[in-house]
Amino acid sequence: MVRPLSLGELPPSYTPTARSAAPQILAGSLQVPLWLRAYFQGLLFSLGCRIQRHCGKVLFLGLVAFGALALGLQVAVIETDLEQLWVEVDSRVSRELHYTKEKLGEEAAYTSQMLIQTARQEGGSVLTPEALGLHLQAALTASKVQVSLYGKSWDLNKICYKSGVPLIENGMIERMIEKLFPCVILTPLDCFWEGAKLQGGSAYLPGRPDIQWTNLDPQQLLEELGPFASLEGFRELLEKAQVGQAYVGRPCLDPDDQHCPPSAPNYHSRQAPNVARELSGGCHGFSHKFMHWQEELLLGGTARDLQGQLLRAEALQSTFLLMSPRQLYEHFRGDYQTHDIGWSEEQASTVLQTWQRRFVQLAQEALPANASQQIHAFSSTSLDDILLEFSEVSAPRVVGGYLLMLAYACVTMLRWDCAQSQGAVGLAGVLLVALAVASGLGLCALLGITFNAATTQVLPFLALGIGVDDIFLLAHAFTKAPPDTPLPERTGECLRRTGTSVALTSINNMVAFFMAVLVPIPALRAFSLQAAIVVGCNFAAVMLVFPAILSLDLRRRHRQRLDVLCCFSSPCSAQVIQILPQELGDGTVPVGVAHLTATVQAFTHCEASGQHVVTILPPQTHLMAPPSDPLGPELYSPGGSTRDLLGQEEGTRPKAACKSLLCAHWTLAHFARYRLAPLLLQTQAKALVLAFFGALLGLSLYGATLVQDGLALTDVVPRGTKEHAFLSAQLRYFSLYEVALVTQGGFDYAHSQRALLDLHQRFSSLKAVLPPPATQAPRTWLHYYRSWLQGIQAAFDQDWAAGRITRHSYRNGSEDGALAYKLLIQTGNAQEPLDFNQLTTRKLVDKEGLIPPELFYVGLTVWVSSDPLGLAASQANFYPPPPEWLHDKYDVTGENLRIPAAQPLEFAQFPFLLHGLQKTADFVEAIEGARAACTEAGQAGVHAYPSGSPFLFWEQYLGLRRCFLMAVCILLVCTFLVCALLLLNPWTAGLIVLVLAMMTVELFGIMGFLGIKLSAIPVVILVASVGIGVEFTVHVALGFLTTQGSRNLRAACALEQTFAPVTDGAVSTLLGLLMLAGSNFDFIIRYFFVVLTVLTLLGLLHGLLLLPVLLSILGPPPQVVQIYKESPQVLSPAAPRGGGPRWGMPPTLPQSFARVTTSMTVALHPPPLPGAYIQPASEETT
Repeated sequence: MVRPLSLGELPPSYTPTARSAAPQILAGSLQVPLWLRAYFQGLLFSLGCRIQRHCGKVLFLGLVAFGALALGLQVAVIETDLEQLWVEVDSRVSRELHYTKEKLGEEAAYTSQMLIQTARQEGGSVLTPEALGLHLQAALTASKVQVSLYGKSWDLNKICYKSGVPLIENGMIERMIEKLFPCVILTPLDCFWEGAKLQGGSAYLPGRPDIQWTNLDPQQLLEELGPFASLEGFRELLEKAQVGQAYVGRPCLDPDDQHCPPSAPNYHSRQAPNVARELSGGCHGFSHKFMHWQEELLLGGTARDLQGQLLRAEALQSTFLLMSPRQLYEHFRGDYQTHDIGWSEEQASTVLQTWQRRFVQLAQEALPANASQQIHAFSSTSLDDILLEFSEVSAPRVVGGYLLMLAYACVTMLRWDCAQSQGAVGLAGVLLVALAVASGLGLCALLGITFNAATTQVLPFLALGIGVDDIFLLAHAFTKAPPDTPLPERTGECLRRTGTSVALTSINNMVAFFMAVLVPIPALRAFSLQAAIVVGCNFAAVMLVFPAILSLDLRRRHRQRLDVLCCFSSPCSAQVIQILPQELGDGTVPVGVAHLTATVQAFTHCEASGQHVVTILPPQTHLMAPPSDPLGPELYSPGGSTRDLLGQEEGTRPKAACKSLLCAHWTLAHFARYRLAPLLLQTQAKALVLAFFGALLGLSLYGATLVQDGLALTDVVPRGTKEHAFLSAQLRYFSLYEVALVTQGGFDYAHSQRALLDLHQRFSSLKAVLPPPATQAPRTWLHYYRSWLQGIQAAFDQDWAAGRITRHSYRNGSEDGALAYKLLIQTGNAQEPLDFNQLTTRKLVDKEGLIPPELFYVGLTVWVSSDPLGLAASQANFYPPPPEWLHDKYDVTGENLRIPAAQPLEFAQFPFLLHGLQKTADFVEAIEGARAACTEAGQAGVHAYPSGSPFLFWEQYLGLRRCFLMAVCILLVCTFLVCALLLLNPWTAGLIVLVLAMMTVELFGIMGFLGIKLSAIPVVILVASVGIGVEFTVHVALGFLTTQGSRNLRAACALEQTFAPVTDGAVSTLLGLLMLAGSNFDFIIRYFFVVLTVLTLLGLLHGLLLLPVLLSILGPPPQVVQIYKESPQVLSPAAPRGGGPRWGMPPTLPQSFARVTTSMTVALHPPPLPGAYIQPASEETT
């Protein structure tokens, strides 16, 4: 019968079960915690024994199960939509976004393609005709892009966004307008005649050359067509829009251009225009009233003189607007051009994306390499392509990372002695973790959790590094099992020793990632859930399948097969001497000695043949003083070491010992015991360690004040790319954002006009809102609507005064006068809709500038139908949309007098431009101001909210730090509870949480020194750092808790036992992260590789330096006090046995440790290999 090992002979992570606790005295009130842990470890022991008995079946079933889950990767969905990735879940922003999409649909009204031009020489001005000429060259090249898809040719004029196309009753004019109506292009070239060259439409009239915007004078054209068609309504429309001569009345950049029209101001002088003067204040499209491009949209890096005159600018910007896929689909649905290709919205999207990619490519290549200017082009598809590339799995890096981990695991587990070597176990363990990671991700895909860039770029490597840590721990413990452990119980013994640590670290990691779900960003929430599930799969693989691999390897070792090449027998076998207990002779063993440890002095030498290693034990039994030890008498505890006999008495080893064995003498555990622990646990060293970490904590607290919030696109896009160059230039010169103030339903717009105007005024007064030019009215639908009503009221008043409109007739009046006539007689009453008495008793707009409530929705119908340019410029996006109504001045039936009222509005918006937003603090200030304005409007009964990219992607920073602090605090509390529950020692759990909190603070502070901004991604890593940090601390703490002796001794033993697996785990984590350093995305390197590497190094330092020092000073008392006695009963000091060891307490005994050296030798046939012990048939001693 093999004796149970005493607690001092066990690794720190091991506590014996109840059946082996007899020779120990439970310390005070710790009986229950020790019994509970023993019970839990007994369950692990039973699990391990069952796995070992059925290792082949367990391995097969485990591989099948994990392989089946890994197949779920086939249905994985990668999300690249920014809104789906970054808009907070269940936040007011997400609710507002849902409301917007519910009313308007899923897509924006248009997509933007941009060109930014800067001088190659830093600080060079672009306000020269030459620079504008190069800009024209690039823009013209881009505007002429054509792509062929589905047998059709697609150019800009077919797919561009056209704002406010009017409805004309004259069919010929309507077809001509449809072909000629210009695309919306915001460009500084619109200040010049050359802006017309970007418009590709053309029309044909008999007897005239093709009509294009480069030769179109609308006023002249109307005069020529006047005799042939009634165009009075169209003429008034152009006059209201202030179209004038359109482009032909603007100066030519190049007066020598043969196509420069004679109507150009500088046509006759042939002088180049003053570019700065022309661009000052911005430019206009073909409509001066509704298409004003503000200077800030066109010029960047401007400088002015003391009088405010524009002197120079460093950047030009042109923006081409395209239809959205749905708009393009609707535009060509049923058209003769697409009837034969099965036109669909997917095809429309493909057309737009293909055109955009070609646009960017040609624009970037438009200027020669030696030009003085450079062009940066960008489109919405460019961003989608970046996100898609960002989300793709890099197969070479994944394969490289896993091959590197395989090599490291194999090399670190190989030994000279093939019976101790575990290279194949290392290879199998890494492959098992890889399969577990794949199965975890497959399970996530089956559960419907979408993948994103963090999942594909980071998680495979992070999960590999974390999972391999437990592989090293189990393999290390398996080889260090007591030599008298029966073969069928080896796996059970391994799980009993390490299962608690593995469970504790895995559970804490899962809890940490689940706590990170508190960060309400979808991309990071998905990443956290996936990480938690992957860690769970790793845990299952390590606890269930990997022990089966260890069991199979144990058979290989017992059969003396080579490691890795297990088909071949080992050429070298070892002869091992079994060491059995022997009764001590009659003598007194002092009780004052806290620990009496039995050791054996063994001498090893090679036989003459060199094929065998023989261990000889000299025959002697006596009590002797302990020899000198690097740790001093207090720390010397040979029985607590898990070293093999070859490393115990090096000083007395015969000189004929095998040289090859000496190569394997130095190990990480040897370094921890004989180098690190003696140095670290000295009083002066403890003081230095505490001072160092105190200084690091103080420095980190200062660094925490340097951390700024934010995550710009320039941080995500790879540096050195054309996309990064564009985004950098845009951030520097054109930090403008289109936003809207959305008003919802639930209140009466007609009676809330004053509140709406006040809301607009408050919003316009915000610091970040770009004010309109002083000469331009506010660009909102309510102002345009009111201005239009005032215009037709003025026309009615003139016609009434002149007698052209009377009570009974409006046919002789103007078009506007007739419209006003029809509106003035409306009552809003369904029973009596018309009242002609109101023609002279009411106004369409009262003295306070308000529209009569009963007229509000009827007039809205007329305005939307009669002023398409004004409606388009206002970007009102009404929902429900007002009904179409066509004004017919010559209707004689009276039916045209009945105007359907628009339905009560549920959605409308005021557009704004935000500028000067460079830092996250600027965004936060603007968001807070906008929210305050909406809150104040809500008190007046107006329901409104701001909309736009700043509110979608930056509002998270309003509560990000609060969310981060809450998540970390909750996680620390959870970690304390989990550790206290599994360790059954709140004192130890408190020290662990203290170290983890210090790690989190220090990591946060180091981020400040490294210039890493705080966003949702670092927050997730900071939260997860608590769980990852448990990997470096809990093993040491558990080792300290389950050994006996003084605090210094227990800290030294804990270091010795855990230094190697913790270090191997840290190195494996770093190797897993190393592949992130090869990413093309600087964002991955800075925000994942750097941060996680710093976290790993901090964990290593805190776990192996700070925590042992804290435990040696503040550590809890041992849970057991061991008395050396081989009897299952603990002897009472008052009842010594005659002839046996007498236990007493001599008062003069010095407080030092003694060592009992015995001589015990048993020959085993066949001799088992180290680590492959077979229980002997005889226990007879010699």
